[in-house]
Amino acid sequence: MKTALTVWDGRISPVFDVSREAVVLTLEDGVERARSTERIEAPTAALKIARLQELGIELLVCGAISESLQQELSARGIRVLGFVAGALEEVLSALLAGGLPGPELAMPGCRGPQRRVRAGQGAGRGRGRGQGKGQSQGQGQGRGRRGR
Repeated sequence: MKTALTVWDGRISPVFDVSREAVVLTLEDGVERARSTERIEAPTAALKIARLQELGIELLVCGAISESLQQELSARGIRVLGFVAGALEEVLSALLAGGLPGPELAMPGCRGPQRRVRAGQGAGRGRGRGQGKGQSQGQGQGRGRRGR
């Protein structure tokens, strides 16, 4: 299986959408058989996806990723383990041991791939309905200030 881990400065890159490099691994029976570093930077999301397909990637391990890009990768047969943080070798060891996803290597504020906060669902700084002045109580619309 070919796996890509997006990297920046020896760690999983914080945001896949703007990542430039990936360590590409060929894994067989839980053992690393080959490793290379590949450029995946592209001017559009479609070209970045095409590059991953060209490399034969079946699994992508990355930091934060936009929902639309994650859905497109999945639709093209690339499984995504997103919102991962940590040093490359630490993440790789966890991957080979079957420990991904796991809370110890989740991005701060994330405890797994299903716990993403979307606009309008978390505490916001904009004014929500009936909130008056001050901060929203998590009920805002997620689109900035209202009622000005």
